Amino acid sequence: MEKTTYTLSKPLYIMTKPAGSLCNLACDYCYYTEKSKLYQHTPKQIMSDELLERFIKEYINSQTTPEIYFTWHGGETMMRPLEFYKKAVKFQKMYGQGRRIANSIQTNGTLITEEWCRFFHEENWLVGVSIDGPQEFHDEYRKSKRGKPSFVQVMNGIKLLNKFQVEWNAMAVVNDYNADYPLEFYHFFKEIGCHYIQFTPVVERIFKHPDGRILATPTEGAEAKLADFSVTPEQWGKFLCTIFDEWVRNDVGDYYIQIFDATLANWVGVLPGLCSMAETCGHAGIMEFNGDVYSCDHFVFPEYKLGNIYQKNLIEMMFCEKQLKFGEAKKSTLTQQCKNCDFLFACHGECPKNRFALSKDGENGQNYLCAGYHQFFKHVAPYMDFMKEELKNERPPANVMQWIKDGGLEREL
Repeated sequence: MEKTTYTLSKPLYIMTKPAGSLCNLACDYCYYTEKSKLYQHTPKQIMSDELLERFIKEYINSQTTPEIYFTWHGGETMMRPLEFYKKAVKFQKMYGQGRRIANSIQTNGTLITEEWCRFFHEENWLVGVSIDGPQEFHDEYRKSKRGKPSFVQVMNGIKLLNKFQVEWNAMAVVNDYNADYPLEFYHFFKEIGCHYIQFTPVVERIFKHPDGRILATPTEGAEAKLADFSVTPEQWGKFLCTIFDEWVRNDVGDYYIQIFDATLANWVGVLPGLCSMAETCGHAGIMEFNGDVYSCDHFVFPEYKLGNIYQKNLIEMMFCEKQLKFGEAKKSTLTQQCKNCDFLFACHGECPKNRFALSKDGENGQNYLCAGYHQFFKHVAPYMDFMKEELKNERPPANVMQWIKDGGLEREL
């Protein structure tokens, strides 16, 4: 039997895919939809009510914290009917025994109706909406299976969320196209009143597998070719720096951008709340529609499968030696270039899935986006230093905006 190490200081967190990889869209860069090929001999790739109850009961009983977080992911989560999630809430209340339970659901936003919004509002669910900026940017890659644009449907969904006062945030994919227009991109989210934004750089490689999958695993090397839609390191660095310059002068404390918050957290020396920027990972697994559990949602490949909830319990899988080694590898497999970098504390080599490039010394495992991150951290360093001091003295980081107006940056430089 594999060794399991369970520590109370490390919470157990598993995202759940009730509709598997099913989706009503066919986004060019999506790494979820092709996961259906892992289960091509399973005709109905949706979670059963029986598994839903089993998971919720075990997930709650596995927690050591007073508040329990459920995250529903996809594919497209709303391919399952609303009744499915009403059952989920019923099971949470049944097995929660009065503990605080929070739910978030990720969606492409096209299937949102008033009925869904009433449910989200009444049950206090947080909704994450995938939207890639203004219509021209969004519709470049996010189309239906018939090739039709999806922006108008998504915006209709957002309007309904606002109408019913549902809390929501945006998950925006940064690709080879929209990365060239950072201010247009950022201004769009401000115009629609989105105050919580997650930027995700898309980096995928193409490698054909016998089962029909075409996306490369993190361990497949030089033979895998970079997908055309991937953002370049240069684009990523310029994109972040340009938006940061507007944000740090006008929007600190009003608009929350996940990567900026995570950077400040690392500058201060606290956990960043973003696994890709943490020293180690492996605390967040993902469960497929049939109960299979994988190390991470970016690592849903056969070699990263931890087991199935019908054969192993969640604690056994998430704290097994294999998963602990997976999490520690984020730190132990850094290249020498990373170890010598002045900004190692700020990104810790970023996500292992992007470590397929060569370092300056020709060492395998350098993060593909390294040059972009280095440009960003060097650019923001004086602002981060100031905000760190403000926090240390129990003052709001938003004071950085007045500091800039008063010429503090020029004196610093």
